Amino acid sequence: MKVAKFGGSSLASAEQVQKVVDIIQADPQRRFVVVSAPGKRNAADTKVTDLLLATCEGLIASQDVRPLLAEIYARYAAIAAPFQVAPEILAEIQTALQQFLTLSTNDPHFYDKILASGEDNNARLIAGILQRSGLAARYLNPEELGILVSDEPQNARILPASYTKIKAWANTEEILVIPGFFGYTETSEICTFSRGGSDISGALVAAGVNATLYENFTDVDGIFSAHPGYVHHPEPIKELTYREMRELSYAGFTVLHDEALMPSYRAKIPVVIKNTNNPTHPGTMITNQRDNLTRPVVGVASDEGFCMIYIRKYLMNREVGFTLRVLEIFKEFDLNYEHMPSGIDDISIIMRANQLNPILEEELLRKIAYEIDPDELRMTHDLSMVVVVGEGMRQRVGITADSTAALARKNINLEMINQGSSEVSIMFGIHKEQEKAAVRTLYYTFFD
Repeated sequence: MKVAKFGGSSLASAEQVQKVVDIIQADPQRRFVVVSAPGKRNAADTKVTDLLLATCEGLIASQDVRPLLAEIYARYAAIAAPFQVAPEILAEIQTALQQFLTLSTNDPHFYDKILASGEDNNARLIAGILQRSGLAARYLNPEELGILVSDEPQNARILPASYTKIKAWANTEEILVIPGFFGYTETSEICTFSRGGSDISGALVAAGVNATLYENFTDVDGIFSAHPGYVHHPEPIKELTYREMRELSYAGFTVLHDEALMPSYRAKIPVVIKNTNNPTHPGTMITNQRDNLTRPVVGVASDEGFCMIYIRKYLMNREVGFTLRVLEIFKEFDLNYEHMPSGIDDISIIMRANQLNPILEEELLRKIAYEIDPDELRMTHDLSMVVVVGEGMRQRVGITADSTAALARKNINLEMINQGSSEVSIMFGIHKEQEKAAVRTLYYTFFD
């Protein structure tokens, strides 16, 4: 039994949907199908999710959103036309869109109800298309399936009770088409995962029904060892572990949502990234462990948008609770930090820059200066994190030395080095303008 999740690019047009139908028809083990909202048909196009977001903003601003609703409906109608889908399905989609006009913008789940409709309406449509193609398929709402989530609008978390409820569907003989991206609270309110959360839905369903494989279909032949925009024809990755994928996803590999791995990881279900446009390609397999560790590094990833607060204070290590006091200030300002490498007398706190604005930054630094009384306090902006990832690094001496030597040859200045205790990754903090050069030199150090 397999769970197949199809991303927005796989469902953007009738031509793409036909490929999805062919993939499902080709393997009777694909009995659970999780779908995203229709994505871009071309580079200049707009995703349905973005149209829905514009609808939310228009309603809040008391604008006439009926043209937007008509555009969204037209996307579904264009996909449905070649398949001669039952008229009542399109009528249901039309009705669902019109109901947005009656929603209260003060509802805490206002955004969730509108944004979730992209996946929900698409699941109804894809189920109808599969039926017209001769398959025993039906739409299944996440509440009926049993996807229970925390009541955190636009940032829901899976509740453990979901797995037991989903398991009841494991022996279905039908093809169940399930909308991704959202679930229901215990009070039956719609709550969405963070954006890209259809990957989470697919992994959750796979874990719940104890699938033999979770197939995540997208528009690339798996995962590459570096960003193709930075490195010319990077090597494809045939196999990697969950930990490696988690590190790569966090650091900028956007093929798979970085939170989507946990349900599959805990259930020990392998995940394969495949291409809807080239379904016979083996893709990239993600498993709990891999035996082939001859190459120490599997990938080099990077992400921008970080800043760093540097604190130096003589005899810092003698002050009991020093780090706790710093973190309490962060908690007071409702801020998250990403990394915190430290020395005897200094500490660096790496955080996502989008949490701050100039006023908040000034207040934060003033508070740290008053409460901590450091000898030196400074903020560094426009940082990127470049990460070298690989399970094999634990068995190979000199990876850090090779990495820093490669960066030094390109005159790339390091603001931070951080290696986790697991030794699966090494992270370098550098200035944003040097990010591409850093990725390239590290890639060619380990892959060429």
